[in-house]
Amino acid sequence: MTTTPAGWYPDPDDATKSRWWDGARWTEDRAPLQAPPIPESYTVNAMELKAPEGTPWNTAWIWIIVVLPFLPSLLLLGVDWSRMFDFTSGSETEIMLRMYTNPAYLLSLVGGFAAYGLGVWFAYLDWRVLTRRGVPRPFHWAWNFITPVYAIGRSVVVRRRTGRGISPMWVSIVLVILSVVFATVLSVMIVSEVMKQILLIPGLVSS
Repeated sequence: MTTTPAGWYPDPDDATKSRWWDGARWTEDRAPLQAPPIPESYTVNAMELKAPEGTPWNTAWIWIIVVLPFLPSLLLLGVDWSRMFDFTSGSETEIMLRMYTNPAYLLSLVGGFAAYGLGVWFAYLDWRVLTRRGVPRPFHWAWNFITPVYAIGRSVVVRRRTGRGISPMWVSIVLVILSVVFATVLSVMIVSEVMKQILLIPGLVSS
C-alpha cells in the first residue's frame, strides 16, 4: 500500500507536465510542470544591488575623468611644427633638441602624465561619493588605470543600480572617436611638414 499523499507530481508519462495523484492512483488531471521557485537568497541579493529610489548618479568627478585625458593633446595645436622640423638651420644636435625644448610639446607630455595620475585620484573620489550615497558595489575606481574603461564601466553599473547615469559612457565614446580623428589629422600635418622640410635641405633635390 502506498503512503504518498495526494498532490501534484511529475507525470511518469510526460516529463514536461505535472499529474494529480489522489493518494491511491494517478488521475487524468494534468498541468504544466511548474518551474522551481527562485531561491530567496537570489531575490535578496538582487534587491541589495539596487540603490535607494532617487539616489543621484551624477558627480563632478565623473565628468572631469571623462574630459581630462583629452585636454593635454590640445596643447599640440600650439606647436610650430615648421620650426621644430626645420632641417635647414642649426646643428644636428639643435635640430634634435627642438622637440624636447618646445614649451607646448613639453606641456603636452607632462600634462598627459598628470592627467593620468589625477584621473585615478578623481575616480577614487567618484567611487567614494557613490558608495556614501548608498550605491551598492559601484564600479571600482582602480579600473581607471586602464582609461577610459572606468567611465564606461561606471556608467553601466550605475545604470543598473539606479536606473540612470549612462550619459558619461556616450560622451567618453564620442571623445575617443574625436581624439582618433584629431590624431590622424595631426599625424598627416606633421608628415607633410617633415617632407616639406626634407625637400628644402640643400643638395638633396639635385642629388
